[in-house]
Amino acid sequence: MIIPVTSKPRTSKANKTGTWRSGKKPHFIQKECIACRLCVMVCPEGCISGDKKCTYISDYKYCKGCGNCVAVCPVADIEMVKEEWWRETIS
Repeated sequence: MIIPVTSKPRTSKANKTGTWRSGKKPHFIQKECIACRLCVMVCPEGCISGDKKCTYISDYKYCKGCGNCVAVCPVADIEMVKEEWWRETIS
């Protein structure tokens, strides 16, 4: 049986997958960061960027809010926070 594919791999840049978030997004605290880059490696959308000075950010246009970055951070320097627009949309 062949199942049709609705999207191709690596199309998040074209599809702006950040609109799929469920009301939470990662917040990079940047106090305990050790620049291990694990958050960059586990991000399924490749939207986390940063340098050796621990200034990591997520491009929220593409971030799905999956929380993988939070789960792998060995020093708990990333947290999931509620988005303000989400509360305004559902009220």
